[in-house]
Amino acid sequence: MTGRCCSARTASFPTTPLGYGQLIDWLAGFGRVVQVGVEGTSSYGAGLTRALEAEGVAFVEVDRPNRQKRRKVGKSDSLDAIAAARATLAGEACGAPKAKSGNVEGIRVLGVARMSAIKARTQSMNQIRSLVSTAPVDLREQLRGLPILELVRTCAGFRPGASSDVVSITKLALRVLGRRVQYLDGEVAQLDTRRTALVKDVAPQLLAAFGIGPHTAATLLVAAGDNPERPRSEATFARLCGVAPIPAGSGKTDGYHRLHRGGDRRANSALWTIVLSRMATHPETRAYVARRTKEGKQTAFIMRCLKRHVAREIFKLLPRQELGLGDLRSFTTLGWVRGIRPTRSLESRGHGDARSRSNEPGSLQGCLRERASKGAGISGSSWRPDHAARTPRQRDVHPECL
Repeated sequence: MTGRCCSARTASFPTTPLGYGQLIDWLAGFGRVVQVGVEGTSSYGAGLTRALEAEGVAFVEVDRPNRQKRRKVGKSDSLDAIAAARATLAGEACGAPKAKSGNVEGIRVLGVARMSAIKARTQSMNQIRSLVSTAPVDLREQLRGLPILELVRTCAGFRPGASSDVVSITKLALRVLGRRVQYLDGEVAQLDTRRTALVKDVAPQLLAAFGIGPHTAATLLVAAGDNPERPRSEATFARLCGVAPIPAGSGKTDGYHRLHRGGDRRANSALWTIVLSRMATHPETRAYVARRTKEGKQTAFIMRCLKRHVAREIFKLLPRQELGLGDLRSFTTLGWVRGIRPTRSLESRGHGDARSRSNEPGSLQGCLRERASKGAGISGSSWRPDHAARTPRQRDVHPECL
């Protein structure tokens, strides 16, 4: 907890369910808990994030501390906690963390296992090629001209016996590597089957789009998270995927934009794969590429524009629910994204004054009554009434990408 005079009070709690409860009680002892800043909500802070979510405590994701500032004051758990609290109080931390309670989280963990299996399989295949190159002459001539799949099958079927000569030992090593590749192939196939089923369950409309397969769809869903309302607009989603150009103009180059190399690079790679597929087989995309090529545009520039267009298309296909005035849970979720998510009552923990404050003007009930009296519906666009009137430059969209 950080006060106005930059004084801080810290405490340590075990990273267990009991420790999380003690932390929430400790925070509530200072008064009403308005918001909590958590660093590493997708890694070491995932358990704390789930505990806060279960208790209904509003929280935001805090970025890693600035390295230059940290180098001056040092680093420790207490200093990091104080920095997170101050970033939350100052409004610098306003990101909504990903929810890790749905099928998208399952898609993510399956992707982690698949990635490690593919990496190990590739490593084993490279080792087979290397051993074949340095094997004795007779064995090398037998294996060096085989395609990789046939080479793996041949190596897996070797029977070296109990002999200790170089040829037998080399065959034993090749058999181990070949059977490892076959086993990892089975793992990848099993993970792909299960992950594809989850993707079809979560976003069948995404798989129906041209050029989007299970792998790219899974990557884009993981980038959006279990709560796809986190990106408040298609421009935000484009920035998340690293396809929103950044203004880089000056007094001499007004309106100049440069490539944005931030964002989720795996999602950016998925967009690149979709664009590459459409450039080869999609008639409308091929016509666009031909027209832009005649205008003198380079292929890299055309692909950047196409990736921006695909990001806009995918944003509309994300599994989003329509938010209505009577949907209290949807309103709460949207408020979480906007940084005004209400705090659930802590009466069960002995803090009865939290419920009495739920009728304040800034509370959830107060917002509902105010908006109902004005006759305004609660939707994603109603939070920013000037969204439609904003210019492309204000929405961080490159004019060439419209």
